Amino acid sequence: VEVLHGDTAIAPYGRDTYGSRSLSVGGVAVHLACDKVVDKGKKIAAHMLEAAEEDIEFEGGRFSVAGSPDRNVTIQNVAAAAYLADNLPEGMEPLLNEDYVFDPPNFTWPYGTHICVVEVDTETGMVTIPKYVAVDDCGPVVNPAIVDGQLHGGIAQGIGQALYEEAVYDDDGNLVTGTMVDYLVPGAPEIPNMILDRTETPSPTNPMGVKGIGESGAIAAQPAVINAVIDALSHEGVTHVDMPASPMRVWQALQEARGQRSGTRDADLSGRPSLSRRAEQDNVDRV
Repeated sequence: VEVLHGDTAIAPYGRDTYGSRSLSVGGVAVHLACDKVVDKGKKIAAHMLEAAEEDIEFEGGRFSVAGSPDRNVTIQNVAAAAYLADNLPEGMEPLLNEDYVFDPPNFTWPYGTHICVVEVDTETGMVTIPKYVAVDDCGPVVNPAIVDGQLHGGIAQGIGQALYEEAVYDDDGNLVTGTMVDYLVPGAPEIPNMILDRTETPSPTNPMGVKGIGESGAIAAQPAVINAVIDALSHEGVTHVDMPASPMRVWQALQEARGQRSGTRDADLSGRPSLSRRAEQDNVDRV
């Protein structure tokens, strides 16, 4: 497989990978091109083995005759025959190269459920994440290590956006968080223990049934983290915290919620009118 990077002089025009399209578009194109290679290889193998093409099977890098597995040739043997071109079926062009252009009929969407457990210090506003659970569905998994790596990295990125990362400008419009000294990102101590699992539901938009997984962690982590923070502070009356939920913002949200609760209690107690005033007010309301 030869990958050409952005040179339209030697490759046909194609759209960008965008997000989560590498396997579901590019990978499917490779898969279908390989099918064409195997189909051509079966014709060559049938000619080499003196068998009918429909009797040729391909598995484990070998072409063999159905029912007679000892009669076989490797794909390397077939490729050599295709390259040398001196023992090919009549009318067949040499080489074992194939192309395939795959244009998906629709998008693919991964699905998942992410659950975040947080602990919030109500005195300082500091948020820590002791545990994070994610169950995702990207269709049939081709490489489990890549899928887990994408989720780990995406969740870490989402945690960074939810709790730490922020572009801050001064009154003159200058970026004051332009370096890693000022722009806070999570490090290893801030990344929680992640429990990952998956289901596999094939996508109907491509023959491999695969879906992209690259964006799942990064998109799901922010609402999971922020909603967990709000839930942890709900007993204090907090209903909203802006991202990133820095200690200052969490502390401010707590003070505002406590102030509103205190103000409501004060109004209930000190703002209650006397009996005579209440009667006068009732009269006015009736008029």
